[in-house]
Amino acid sequence: MSRLTGGDPSLLRRINSAVVLHALRGGDARTLTDLTRITGLSRPTVEGVVEGLIGNGLVVEVAPEEGEARRQGRPARRFRFRAEAGHLLGIEIGPHRVAALMSGLDGRIIGAGSREVPETASADERLERVRTVVADVLRRTGVARGSLRAVGVGTPGIVEADGTVRLGTALPGWTGLALGGRLRRSFRCPVLVENDANAAAVAEQWKGAATDSDDIVFVLAGLSPGAGSLIGGRLHRGFGGAAGEIGALHLLGQGATPETLLSTTDEPLHPLDEQAVAEVFALAREGDARAREAVERFIQRLVHDVAALVLALDPEVVVIGGWAAGLDGVLEPLRKELARFCLRPPRVVLSLLGEAVVATGALRLALDHVEEQLFAVEGTVTARR
Repeated sequence: MSRLTGGDPSLLRRINSAVVLHALRGGDARTLTDLTRITGLSRPTVEGVVEGLIGNGLVVEVAPEEGEARRQGRPARRFRFRAEAGHLLGIEIGPHRVAALMSGLDGRIIGAGSREVPETASADERLERVRTVVADVLRRTGVARGSLRAVGVGTPGIVEADGTVRLGTALPGWTGLALGGRLRRSFRCPVLVENDANAAAVAEQWKGAATDSDDIVFVLAGLSPGAGSLIGGRLHRGFGGAAGEIGALHLLGQGATPETLLSTTDEPLHPLDEQAVAEVFALAREGDARAREAVERFIQRLVHDVAALVLALDPEVVVIGGWAAGLDGVLEPLRKELARFCLRPPRVVLSLLGEAVVATGALRLALDHVEEQLFAVEGTVTARR
């Protein structure tokens, strides 16, 4: 690419193009007069930019509404952003299911699908299930695979920048898996792999319980809870991508393991899986004394884990997700404990996105990637038709 200088006219054209595209993408169809007013650019500049965006496939002229011409004579030309010029996928790969969401370039979801997967499934089996779900969503929406502009993926584990899972104990065969590389074989577009709790934090700020905050912690509460955080609106991964691994706090002398916490006997709970834990919670709801004690111990551990993270990050909002979000009474102990330890206790809320939270965050990450291209000034952008 040639070096750009401050007076480079091509740089100015790219800036103007990004400004006009942003105005079109943020609302309904706009006239040239609308765009001139919104952008502050001259009308000839706006006209030239719009024609260029039409040529790139990102903008289309909208036909006048029926009867408009008769009422007003020759109607003003109106233009809209072509959200259908490309598509995005958000994928969740979890212990018990894989799921996918599809959107256009505006982030509006147009398709979804999911499949159950055995907890003991191998990496190959799990990835084959992902391919099946994606194929189903593409078929049902009528979207060609070549129309995909970016794919976001959320999965348990510590994820390297290239999509390799450095450590992933929740899924068999996941540690060391070149997940990004494996998935890129199925797509002709960028594939972005992220830790599931991090993706969930992004989702809650985008469409969930924390849309009004830039400093949030999302707790993906399961057998080994994890957390994702946004600081100043930016995802905080940590130096090695391991920020938020609060499930490992018991290794630092913080008490018993989950197997002991959730035991209703004198022996550790074995096997420690979600079915066994669900039985403990069911017994607790029925009034079994030892089960209720186990649930109380588990909630207290969650409270202490979250308190440690809140003390370090001082977020405005803590969002509780994962299956623990469905536990009766999980919020009140959290609020009380955080009030004890924190000078300014955060607001504590339940996730609004439920089981779709990870795939939603993955979709947002894909959208972020495409937006960086759409509104970049370093080069031109051409949409796939």
